[in-house]
Amino acid sequence: MLELRNVSKKYASGAVGAVNSTLRAERGEFVALFGPSGSGKTSLLQMAGLLIPPDSGEVWIDGERRDDASETKAARVRRSKLGFIFQTSGLLPLLSAHENVDVSLRLLGVGRGTRTGAVEFALDRVGMRNRANHRPEELSGGEQQRVSIARALVHEPAYLLADEPTGELDTATGAAILSLLRDVAHNDTAVIMASHDPAAIEFVDRALYVNDGHLSNPPKSALVRWLTDGTPIDVVP
Repeated sequence: MLELRNVSKKYASGAVGAVNSTLRAERGEFVALFGPSGSGKTSLLQMAGLLIPPDSGEVWIDGERRDDASETKAARVRRSKLGFIFQTSGLLPLLSAHENVDVSLRLLGVGRGTRTGAVEFALDRVGMRNRANHRPEELSGGEQQRVSIARALVHEPAYLLADEPTGELDTATGAAILSLLRDVAHNDTAVIMASHDPAAIEFVDRALYVNDGHLSNPPKSALVRWLTDGTPIDVVP
C-alpha cells in the first residue's frame, strides 16, 4: 500500500498544495484524482512520488515511512518502487522507442543482457514492440505515450503515478491509454492518476475529488456532471 497520511503542503506564493489530505492506494487498484487546476492534485502525486516533502503528515510505502528519507534513500525508493507518467511523453527525440525505454534501465546500472529482454517485454506489454525501432517523430501522440508508459513500467514498479496522461490526446486515443492503465493496475501495480478527462470515470476503480487540497469521495455521477458542465459538487468526506 502507498499511503499519504494527513499531508499538507503550501508554497511561497501562497498557493495551496494539499491540506490535511489522506490518500491510500493498494496494488491492483486504479485511483483517479479529479479537481480544478491548482486544487492540489499534482502536489499529492509529487508527495506520493517523494519528489517534494510534505510540510506535515507522513508518506508510507509498503509499510515504511518515506517522507523523512534522505534524498539518496528517496531516489532509491523511486527507482525500485515508483514509475512516473506525465502529460507529455518526454521521449528523447534522437532515440528509438527501444532506446528510450532502455535508457532508464541503463541509468539503474542494469546489464545489457537483462535490459534487452526487459525492454522488449515492456514494449510488448503496451503494444509497441513492432514500433521499437521508430523515433518519436515517427510515432503518433498515442504511440509516444505508450512508449512513455513502457519506460515507466520497465523496472516493474509497484506504484505508477500518472499526471494528466491523456491531456494531449484525442478521445479515442485517450480511451485506449486509459484502458491500458487499467490493465496495468489490475496486474498488481497500483495506478494513481490526476486527470480532467471525463472518460476516465469509466475506467478507474475509485474516483476522488480534490478541492483546495481536500479530498472527498463523491458519486461518480456527480464527478461526470462537474467535468462535463461544471455542476458544483457537494463535498462528501
